[in-house]
Amino acid sequence: MTEILIIEDEPGLAAALSMVAVRLGYAPSTTASATLGLERIAEATPGLVILDIGLPDMNGLEALDAIRSVEPALPVLVITAHGNLQNAVEAKRRGASAYLVKPLDLDALEETIVDLLRIEAGDPEITGERSEAVTTDVPFLVGSSASMQPAFAAIAHACSSDIAVLITGPTGIGKTLAARVIHDQSARSSGPFITVACASLPESLLEAELFGHEKGAFTGALERREGHLERAHGGTLFLDEIGEIPLQVQVKLLRFLDERTLTRLGGRQDLTVDVRVVAATNQNLDEAARRGEFREDLLYRLRVLEVRLPALVERISDLPSLCSHMLTNLARENELTLSSEALEALRGHDWPGNVRELRNVLEHAATVCSGTMILRSHLPEHLRALRASSLSRGASDLGAALREWLDERLAGGADYQALHDELEKRLLAELLPRYEGKPTLLARALGMNRSTLRKKLQDRPTES
Repeated sequence: MTEILIIEDEPGLAAALSMVAVRLGYAPSTTASATLGLERIAEATPGLVILDIGLPDMNGLEALDAIRSVEPALPVLVITAHGNLQNAVEAKRRGASAYLVKPLDLDALEETIVDLLRIEAGDPEITGERSEAVTTDVPFLVGSSASMQPAFAAIAHACSSDIAVLITGPTGIGKTLAARVIHDQSARSSGPFITVACASLPESLLEAELFGHEKGAFTGALERREGHLERAHGGTLFLDEIGEIPLQVQVKLLRFLDERTLTRLGGRQDLTVDVRVVAATNQNLDEAARRGEFREDLLYRLRVLEVRLPALVERISDLPSLCSHMLTNLARENELTLSSEALEALRGHDWPGNVRELRNVLEHAATVCSGTMILRSHLPEHLRALRASSLSRGASDLGAALREWLDERLAGGADYQALHDELEKRLLAELLPRYEGKPTLLARALGMNRSTLRKKLQDRPTES
């Protein structure tokens, strides 16, 4: 029976992981430290290692290095309670076979374990080769909120592969930064990184910019010119706002992705180009494909791996980290800090412009701030007015609504437990949309067991 070695210092989680292994038909063994785990591997190589990053005697990433030095091909599933992009990419860089964030999604855990062991066994139904580890440092995207964990994991996978990537998410959330990270941490990092803003070019010019043109191909083509696809040879072409590409250009781009060859405008020679394409959009391309505005076959070729970046309002817990990071870059001499009142004002905003809007707000505040601490008075007027009114009005409105609700329930004979249960269900129902409507993400953010959360959400209260 295949052995799964679990290196985890939390007894409850170690026991739970052991139960999962048994249910899947494997033989679990556990150790509470990296040192003991390495000794166990030296004695007899297991089929799979589940490795926690937070261990009492050694950082799990250091333990991963030690494992790789003696067992380069041993499947290692890294788990952590501190999910950020740096951890995810570091784990992949050091050779982790997979990466999951606590609290663990049971379905994802079981699927990952089975797939890793099938790959190790050479199952012909599992296709693809194990990627080379990334070897450079990472300029990480700031934050560790639950809603960012899928994005961090997807970016880490993209860094260690050479497949086409589609980055989705609202405007101003950092799609270009994500594309740059993917390039810089990939095997193509020494090659060029070429960006094309598709929405800023008219159809005729966009085609020429992408594929190049021969002399005399059109009026004004006074000399032969390489397109951006040729310029990106050996590196990455980033197509920003890919949803704006006209259908005629989509046909030519699809042909290039299928055959890796292109023909310049006005030319007859097929040119072979080695380039990785990373695209980004703030549109729903599935809807665009259904409307006939975007080719479905092109969407499949671009979306081999999708990285979805959430809106800032979905990751509001990252706001302090983002502000600190941005203010460090904005500070010219003395370090700038954010007062608690200013931070609360920022928390009260819905951020339609996302991270780009936050950067603009902080640039404004840094400009008008004469000291080292940004106060609420240094923020743009619309944020000061919004928070000032909501602070005074919100508390009173909430109190009035709560008193009215209590009067109705108590008149009906409700006891404390019934009041508590209904309030909790209402609160969870309001929180759920902020986490993509996914109970798993909400449970992770609240530190709650997923099954418990699902049970609490089953009977949502009706509006009254």
